[in-house]
Amino acid sequence: MARIIDGEEMNLIGDNLRRLRRQRKMSQQALANKLETLAIYICRGSISRIEDKQRTVTDIELYGLAKVLGVSIQELFPAEIDI
Repeated sequence: MARIIDGEEMNLIGDNLRRLRRQRKMSQQALANKLETLAIYICRGSISRIEDKQRTVTDIELYGLAKVLGVSIQELFPAEIDI
């Protein structure tokens, strides 16, 4: 059985996370700071690694990212996922 995430990419949301963050003119540090107000601790470096698809994302982190960016969780994922 093939893995959902195969190869070197560790998450599906990295590209959209970067795009949405930049659309809001938010730095990685500002995003990390806003997440901290929700008691979700992701440092700036980890946000960079998520955007580069080098780090996995937990469900709680996914929830916080969507909330801070003002989008649905689904909007963080690519429109089409080849599973």
